[in-house]
Amino acid sequence: QLQLVESGGGLVQAGGSLRLSCAASGGTFSSYAMGWFRQAPGKEREFVAAIAAWSGGITNYADSVKGRFTISRDNAKITGYLQMNSLKPEDTAVYYCAAAPYLSKSDYTYDYWGRGTQVTVSS
Repeated sequence: QLQLVESGGGLVQAGGSLRLSCAASGGTFSSYAMGWFRQAPGKEREFVAAIAAWSGGITNYADSVKGRFTISRDNAKITGYLQMNSLKPEDTAVYYCAAAPYLSKSDYTYDYWGRGTQVTVSS
């Protein structure tokens, strides 16, 4: 059973950067597509970014983060990443990483989830 643990969240000023990490254990991380989702207070969980399994040659981003966020993975370190630049107050949310059998923007595709890490962007 794949287990995921996020880290790297925190408080940052608008325009700043953070890098989130998603450490995996208990399964074949490289064989799963990996996604990042976020949920702001009072809002539904939304897709942020996803990367294909294995070499991660295919990525997908929400329009709201395209050009600012970069998803990546290091299978040797069994860790995924989300580099977030030019952060905005509206990026404030709990960020979750998740693993799925194939690349998808839909959260119901994802079988494994971390507990989340809080990102707060001040104006």
